[in-house]
Amino acid sequence: PVKNLINYKNILHYMNVGIIGGSDGLGRTLIYYFRDDFNVFITGRDHKKGQRVAQEANVNYIESNAGLANISDMLIISVPIQHTSEVIREVAPFMKEGSVMVDVTSIKEEPSKTMAEVLPDTIEYIPTHPIFGPRTTQLDNQVIVLTADKKGEWYDKVYRYLESKNMRIIETTAEKHDYMMSIVQVLTHFSFISTASAIEKLKVDLSETEDYESPIYNLMIDLIARIVAQNPYLTYNIQSMNNNGPKIRNTFAEAVVELRDVINNEDAEKFIEISVNATKHMGDIKNALGRSDKAINGLNHEYSLLYDSVGCEVGLKHIYSGKIHVGLLEGLDGKTAFLKQGNKVKNLRIANIEVLSDDDLYQWKINNLDKKTESISCVFSKNVHVETIEKAVMKIDNIIDIRLTDAYNGPQIDEDSISLTFEVTALSKDAIENVRKLFTGFGGKIR
Repeated sequence: PVKNLINYKNILHYMNVGIIGGSDGLGRTLIYYFRDDFNVFITGRDHKKGQRVAQEANVNYIESNAGLANISDMLIISVPIQHTSEVIREVAPFMKEGSVMVDVTSIKEEPSKTMAEVLPDTIEYIPTHPIFGPRTTQLDNQVIVLTADKKGEWYDKVYRYLESKNMRIIETTAEKHDYMMSIVQVLTHFSFISTASAIEKLKVDLSETEDYESPIYNLMIDLIARIVAQNPYLTYNIQSMNNNGPKIRNTFAEAVVELRDVINNEDAEKFIEISVNATKHMGDIKNALGRSDKAINGLNHEYSLLYDSVGCEVGLKHIYSGKIHVGLLEGLDGKTAFLKQGNKVKNLRIANIEVLSDDDLYQWKINNLDKKTESISCVFSKNVHVETIEKAVMKIDNIIDIRLTDAYNGPQIDEDSISLTFEVTALSKDAIENVRKLFTGFGGKIR
């Protein structure tokens, strides 16, 4: 069902947002960013899958791209790069007057030209590139590039909406964007995939290199694996459809051949010259070292936390799914944490988890575990300090609350004593039993 209409902080009038390609990739991720603010409708190539995704995300599914264009105030094109212009041409005639078209592909020149060509003046268009992938879980501090060649009424509204999400907004031309992305994506992807391909051709078993790994090598391998694991069709289209691609790849190949020949010719002076010049051109090396040190220290810190927690109860949060696993950490083997939950042991990849703080684990328990409440009556000396007892009880593991419910010093109680009854709420019977032990430690006698 269509959600109730609201005005989102007066930044954008309440509207229908349509996402063509909303059942996969970035389009699917966008659902979760927009669904709380707007009516979201999606289409997909596979109708069964699209309907399932829409149902899971509590948004609306439409089978027709043209039908979606006809009802959308903002229409977002989120399809593979090679199909973007084709889809723009398909839906342009069906868009309603006063609406806006946005595309989210990583190539901007071709979509921009197509939108300028096929859309009438009554429909605004904003070519856009969110520089983050489908695995990103929040918009805060993420980069988004806007390459509008003209700015209408929609532009300011969209800009302020993105600003309200604390995004880093870059305004530039489609041409400048594509050149920058030829460095950020084309060059880096090409060099990383080339390295991975060389490792494959050398028949190297990466697991055998683990005993020789330095932290920076480990980080580099993870980055290469992250790029290689992306959709190869998307990676290929980023390479082949960027107009700057041939120059970038040829320059990289020339640099590799030059360096190879210099080393083969044992020309140490030339090697040093190339290295020094390359280093100078890398910019602020001190900051680069600081950022990489921070990444390495972060990895080491997480492993240290796990290592120190072996034999203890821990909460481990999967950084992508958000699911929290709680149990006894039995051990580590370098890449895997073994978490005992009841009679089962769950294997979790260390790279995909983070350790919950004691406070976060405690809050998770309160929210997810059954609570146990018992009343405990105990006879204390008449001058006992109740607040001290309560503070001591709250320091016991898995105690949620303690509350004095009765104080009695009548018959059966010595004149210099008092019977206090506390209602104790805890996460386990063991915790409540520890409260009884604490009371007797204070000199009390359980009634």
